[in-house]
Amino acid sequence: MKKIVILHSDVSPDAGLDELDCLRQAESIADALRKLKYEPVLLPFELNLNNTITLLQSLKPSAVFNIVETLDAKGSLIYFAPALLDALQIPYTGCSTEAIFQTSNKPLAKNILRNHGIATPDWIEQDGRAFLREAAGQCIIKSSWEHASIGLDENSLVPYGDQASLLNEIQTRKGKLGGNCYAEAYVDGREFNVALISDKAGARVLPIAEMLFQDYAPDKLKIVDYKAKWDEDSFEYNNTVRRFDFPEEDSGLISSLRDISLLCWHIFSLRGYARVDFRVDQQGNPWVLEINTNPCLSPDAGFAAALNQAKIDYHEAVGLILDNAFG
Repeated sequence: MKKIVILHSDVSPDAGLDELDCLRQAESIADALRKLKYEPVLLPFELNLNNTITLLQSLKPSAVFNIVETLDAKGSLIYFAPALLDALQIPYTGCSTEAIFQTSNKPLAKNILRNHGIATPDWIEQDGRAFLREAAGQCIIKSSWEHASIGLDENSLVPYGDQASLLNEIQTRKGKLGGNCYAEAYVDGREFNVALISDKAGARVLPIAEMLFQDYAPDKLKIVDYKAKWDEDSFEYNNTVRRFDFPEEDSGLISSLRDISLLCWHIFSLRGYARVDFRVDQQGNPWVLEINTNPCLSPDAGFAAALNQAKIDYHEAVGLILDNAFG
């Protein structure tokens, strides 16, 4: 059997739920690989790169299934894993080093999107650079690098009074958000996730999901924050649900989301699988929030739900993703 190393984040026992989920993904992928008659080996990607290199070289895998999300608990180092695999000339799943760097640095990705004519909400970076086309109203302060809704909660929404006060607020929240952060104009409206997977025919858009905020009070912020993703006992987790069925009047919007997602795929030269997150404003205009080149592959997460809607078995999807690594 071909040996496949599942390279995952080196997660400490006291890590948060978002990081521990990487281990759940690794076990699920390992089960899928066994069904496909591969020999999976789980390997943490350590900050001691020499040790990681030694282990990879001793294992001699046919390919690496890369699900590294952090290094030393820092999302800003996510691209180290594919960069190292490039240097070792070991085939790996998912996107290239360049694509992972560009999309994981969310302000950089937004700049690239805007330069290609794709709508993304206005934003202000922590160094004061402002990318504003109109007067900002309310802003959400986000981490520039960390994913999994790290640091997002009801207090993330702040009014835009003036740029100086907003920059001060950004600096105040850096610790909670894990380092560099930025303020993004809040789009009041609907939220959609578009999962993509590629096969020999190219990129395929899976059934599109809308996140519904059930029983939310009118004044409660409707975003998929950290609680909604990870705190199973919270109101947010139990009242944020996805749907895949849409009325006929949404057909034009769904078509636009599909087309924009495929355009994002080609702009960033994505490979294997990815997810594009959108907000749609009250006038029906879609705005790209971010592109995730390493979306969660846990069986109970959104990507797996989209696979299920497309009637693609989980292990079959893992096989498609792995096939891309072999070219």
